[in-house]
Amino acid sequence: MPTDRHSLQNEEELATTIGLYVLGEISLGKAAERTGVTRWEMEEILQEAGVELRLGPLTKDDLDDEIDVALDIE
Repeated sequence: MPTDRHSLQNEEELATTIGLYVLGEISLGKAAERTGVTRWEMEEILQEAGVELRLGPLTKDDLDDEIDVALDIE
């Protein structure tokens, strides 16, 4: 059965995003933005992957990212 190239790219992007989140390189909001899901959906994805959530910004840059994502929600 042929592999859906778009699906594989999405899985790779999700894996990369989860990795960046685990390493503390991006915030929960930025992870959600990168994968095109809501913050709450990203929480579920991370929990299902067994990742411990870091709730709340750790740095001013994280806070700025969270604000940017929040202001972009329509």
